[in-house]
Amino acid sequence: MTGAIVATGLGVVAPNGLGAQAFWDNLLAGKTGLDRISRFDPSGYDVTLAGEVKDFDAADYLPGPLIARTDRMTHFALAAAQMALEDAAADPSAFDEYEMAVITSNSAGGVEFGQRELAKMQSRGPRHVGAYMSIAFFYAANTGQISIKQKMRGPCVVLCAEQAGGLDAIGHARRTIRRGTLLAVTGGTDAPNSPAGLLAQATTRRLSFGTAPLTAYRPFSTTAGGFVPGEGGAMIIVEDAANARRRGARQVYGAITGYAATFDPPPESPRPPGLRRAMELALADAGLTAGDVDVVLADGHATPELDRREAAAIAAVFGPHAVPVSVPKTLTGRMYSGGSSLDVVTALLMLRDQVIPPTVGPDDVSSQCPVDLVIDQPREARIRHVLVLSRGYGGLSRDHSCFNTAVVVSAVPRS
Repeated sequence: MTGAIVATGLGVVAPNGLGAQAFWDNLLAGKTGLDRISRFDPSGYDVTLAGEVKDFDAADYLPGPLIARTDRMTHFALAAAQMALEDAAADPSAFDEYEMAVITSNSAGGVEFGQRELAKMQSRGPRHVGAYMSIAFFYAANTGQISIKQKMRGPCVVLCAEQAGGLDAIGHARRTIRRGTLLAVTGGTDAPNSPAGLLAQATTRRLSFGTAPLTAYRPFSTTAGGFVPGEGGAMIIVEDAANARRRGARQVYGAITGYAATFDPPPESPRPPGLRRAMELALADAGLTAGDVDVVLADGHATPELDRREAAAIAAVFGPHAVPVSVPKTLTGRMYSGGSSLDVVTALLMLRDQVIPPTVGPDDVSSQCPVDLVIDQPREARIRHVLVLSRGYGGLSRDHSCFNTAVVVSAVPRS
């Protein structure tokens, strides 16, 4: 294990479960966290379904003053970080403050907090806008608040790359540990489903208008019609395997063995999209070939053209229908930075239990998507290496991705 960068603690706040084990149990049971939006009346929107974290009470994890001056996305981040540290049996007070890092990703910012404060300004005047708006609304709030609460003063970073950012944070955390930091809290959370947040998402024209929770999100299907948005995410404790063993870590879920990120060319460029290249580079970084990968957790956008591009890239690397592919996020919604971080947690639990969670929603696979999609029921398999894919959109074109990220998660020998 020496030299490996391993995951020793998992924290999950998801629409279908709080805590890694509850989330995993519900994932394998096919229990959805998608439902009609309940945090506000969505009747004026074309999109009425979302993945909401309904049983979460921030007061179970945070003091009242901190709740009042932070957004829901930060409540999720602080709770997930606490869960992950407890799962790893890692007490921050046992470390030097500068030996611990916090590296997170966020896509939407504190949009609900910002909307609330702007409403105060509109109705009551500028003197009623809270001083914490500029902090709570900022993408870096999650990293900053975890750092403050846990007294972690080593490298503190935030990355923004839409859904790809969650994997980028984990890749950067691996690099930070290799440079000598002892422990990192890493991952991503988002809470984009406020009225203003949903309106902003709807402008992409990629959200599902479906109203049935179990069939509204159908990646790679002939009836794919967009994704359902979700909120929440995951935090992971990563550390060097030798240090984890030395301090008596409770368990090692797996190792982050490969990481790569690419950027797509402009739409008019003759160069191909970068997803295939990201996969190939991540495999090379892990010292693996395509034949070593047992499962691919796909981005699974459920937009026909984007599904075709992803399926083509997977088929180009592995061969048509050559490797099992799953999109477990059909039960949580597409959670942006939180979604790809949660996919890494899923991959780690797959290694532990040797089972592939299903893609719930599609009842078929499009002939234009040559992938072996695991549909409806879990599939037992020998799993040693999982490739996690994510794409982030925006910037160059409404119809093209910008960011492609791939992470390889691998089993480690049991001691």
